[in-house]
This record gives sequence, structure tokens and C-alpha cells, in this order.
Amino acid sequence: MRTRLENLDGLALAYMEDASPACLAGKDMDRAPIIQNAYLDMEGGTIVGFGPMASLEPEAHPPALRRIDGRGRWALPAFIDSHTHMVFAHERSEEFEMRMRGATYAEIAAAGGGILHSAKALEACSEAFLLEDLLRRLSQARSSGTAAVEIKSGYGLSMASELKMLRVIQQAKSLTRMPLFATFLGAHAVPTRFQGQREAYFEEVLQEMLPAIAAEGLADFVDIFCEENYFTPNELLRLAEAARNHGLPLKAHVNQFTSSGGLQASIASKALSVDHLEVMTSQDVTDLSNAWSAGSGPMPVALPGCSLFLDIPYTPGRSIIDAGLPLALASDFNPGSAPSSNLMLVWSLACHQMKLSPMEGLAGLTINAAAALGVSHRMGSIAVGKEAHVLLTKPIKGLASLPYHFGENLIEHTFVFGQ
Repeated sequence: MRTRLENLDGLALAYMEDASPACLAGKDMDRAPIIQNAYLDMEGGTIVGFGPMASLEPEAHPPALRRIDGRGRWALPAFIDSHTHMVFAHERSEEFEMRMRGATYAEIAAAGGGILHSAKALEACSEAFLLEDLLRRLSQARSSGTAAVEIKSGYGLSMASELKMLRVIQQAKSLTRMPLFATFLGAHAVPTRFQGQREAYFEEVLQEMLPAIAAEGLADFVDIFCEENYFTPNELLRLAEAARNHGLPLKAHVNQFTSSGGLQASIASKALSVDHLEVMTSQDVTDLSNAWSAGSGPMPVALPGCSLFLDIPYTPGRSIIDAGLPLALASDFNPGSAPSSNLMLVWSLACHQMKLSPMEGLAGLTINAAAALGVSHRMGSIAVGKEAHVLLTKPIKGLASLPYHFGENLIEHTFVFGQ
């Protein structure tokens, strides 16, 4: 049966005649098309038609039609969360309390907290336990407008636990309609069994974990935390080459706390995305601009929820866009530094703290987020033939109402494959 959203006040990011771009950059992020007094048709899991209500004409043989009145409402492409750590054992609220009492991120890690704490807890969990929690978190994310999610490993830090995490993600793929993407992040931190032997652990990631994961088809991408006291730009280059040999694109955590060459190594490796970017020098922006001018730039991904939670600088999104670059937004949902999957809140933070316009924020959560996963041809905008991942808002005054009402969920329905 065909579903029609009709009498919509607005339909955003709607592209006629397969003209949807792969991403939006610079000033174009604020110029995405809007159709007023619109309709949208979904059938068989895809978008089959849309346009102004005035363009609807009687059909000789009309299909069975379920009508949803959109008066006062907007329809948007559903959000795509291109960076999460959604498989974990339990929250780390005790560390939050430590921080509120003055402990730093580094001090918490030195006391046995942080990533290594999550790894120890996950090791003791069954796949069934992790899967149940993952499905619950996915449902929560969908309730605030997210239709597709990337999920990283990285709280395993051993062959058995990394495989366990990735298998849980694969099981979830078969149990939810939401498109899921799995990323191998073995190079997330050095486990306690390798303290002082980072190179030995990295060789295990490179020579043992990665081939096993690729052989089982458990990952869509490979990632690395390239930061001082974690992994180096040279190790990023080596991981990228090994991943490429297994047919897996690279995504990279870079420039979260320091600008130390990770961005440049990611550009050289032709990474699909560079995520975090809270610390950006003018040279970093120039290098990223040159890469995009050469047609090989990675998608910059900002994670404002992490900046809010850790009280660190926000990615200079305004500067990145003003340099003519694209920008995607994601949640970084994880138990230690961004314990929220709410992309409505991310949108608000991008506007309030990073000075994006409402339309730029929406582009970052949709079409550019799809590009950060290499799936712009499938989702991220409204176009005939694309997967029907669509949001229907509650009654709102206009698009700006959504990020304006920070912390509020103004989504009435999240359609995934039209359902």
C-alpha cells in the first residue's frame, strides 16, 4: 500500500529528477530546496513521488492509499547517525560524578576508568545481553528521528571481545528495519595487558584482528583513535593500507584534543570521514580545503554532544562551512563522553554553539551524514527511488522551530523504509 503525507507545510531537502547531490558544501548547505504545501508518497520501502499539492492529478487507476494529514507539519529526510559507540556493557555515570567533583578525563583514565573500564566490563557480558541493550538503544534513537546508525566496536580490545561486539551488530541488522553500519575500532586504546607495548598491540590489530574480521564480513569500515597517548598518524597510515587491502574504507577519530598530524594522514589515506575536529588550526582547514578541491576530501564530522558533555571546545563548524567545505553532524553516543543518541539535541547544539543555520544543521544530519557513510545514493535526501527514511514533525511554526526548542522532541513519526 502507498502511504501519502499530504498538505505538508514544508518538505525539506527535496530534489526533483534524480538531481540530489552527494553532499552539500559551503553556502549550498544553507540553500537546500524546500517545497511548501507539499505531499510525499512512499511505497515498497522507497520514495515514489513528491511535489506541491497543486501538482497532484487524478489517476486512472489509483493505488490503495493510506493518507496522513500533514497540516502544520513538515517532512524531512530522517537523521543518519554516522558516528556512535552504541554497543557497551553499562553506563559510566560514576565517572561523570568524579568529573563533577573536579577529576579530569586523564585522571579518570589513570584511575582505571575510561575506555579500559568499558572494555573490562564488556568482556564479562554475553552477546545476548549486549544485543538486548543495543536494540533498546536503537529504539530510543529512532524515537528522536534517527533512521540509520553507524556502530563501532572498540570496547573489546581483544580478538574475542572485538568479534563479539561486531557479531552483536550483525545480529541487530537482522532484527531491526533500521539500516546499520558496523565499524571495527580495535585501535581505540591500548589494553592493560599491553601497557607500555602499544606497537605490539597495534600489530595484533593489524595482523590478527583485522584479517579475521574481514574474513567473516563483520565490518563495513575500519576506524582508529589518532591522538596523543593513543595511536599515531603513522599507525593510521598503516591501518588504512591494511584495511584497503581487505576492501574496507577508513574512518578516523582525529583532532579531538590536539592537532598532531592525524588529519593530514587521513587525507593522505583517502579516509571516508574525519570525526571530532574540535581542535583545528588554520593549516588544518587549508589542508582539508585543498583535499576537497582535489576531489579526495574526507567528510568532516562534528560531534557537539561530546563537547557539551566533556566541556571541551566545539568543532569550528562555522569556519569549516565558510571555507567552502561540507560538514556532517553525529552523536558520538557512548558511555564515557557522549551518553545521548538524541540528534535533535545535536542539531540544537550545532546552531546554538557552532553557529550553524537551521538548514545547515539539517544538511549535516542528513545528506552529509549519508556521505560520511558512503550511502548518499541510498538515503539522506528526498528523491524518487531513495529509501523512504522520513520524519514527520509535530505541528511547528517552521524549520527553525526544531533546533530552537532545544531538548524537546518534536518528531511525530520516524518512517524507516516507509513504515
